[in-house]
Amino acid sequence: MSLTTRIESLVLRVAQEFNDVRAKAGNLAQLTTTDKSSLVAAINELKAAVVASGAIDDAQVATSSTYSSHKIVTLLDTLKAEILGGADAAYDTLLEIQQLLQDGTSGLDALLAAVNHRVRFDAAQTLTAAEQSQARSNIGAVAAADVGDTDTDFVAIFEGALL
Repeated sequence: MSLTTRIESLVLRVAQEFNDVRAKAGNLAQLTTTDKSSLVAAINELKAAVVASGAIDDAQVATSSTYSSHKIVTLLDTLKAEILGGADAAYDTLLEIQQLLQDGTSGLDALLAAVNHRVRFDAAQTLTAAEQSQARSNIGAVAAADVGDTDTDFVAIFEGALL
């Protein structure tokens, strides 16, 4: 089954769900929020409760709150940059550094040989059919021939299914 056929099936199924949603209206009385006038009002009530809880506090370290995910990622990125100190990509993991130190020059040669046997994204590369197949298999990709017609108008299919 081609990718086009699979996407077309998905579009038809999504259209069916849209039609089902149109046929049914949610019962606002079933909301557990105080404000049941609309979903927007209920969501705003929930947001206000979350903000008022003080569970996220980027200003201080505490046992009763946490940093936001943005602050956590920023701190981790800063720590990583401090640990690596600008090291080249070939030396940016502790395992690579350990192996290099243990193996001396032969380790460096082996590392360079391994790097030369990788699919590149920074330069053109000539791969055999077997190498291409293995690379696609490693990353879960399919060959262009297996994708199907990339010019299929999925919007038209979707709109046709809504009728």
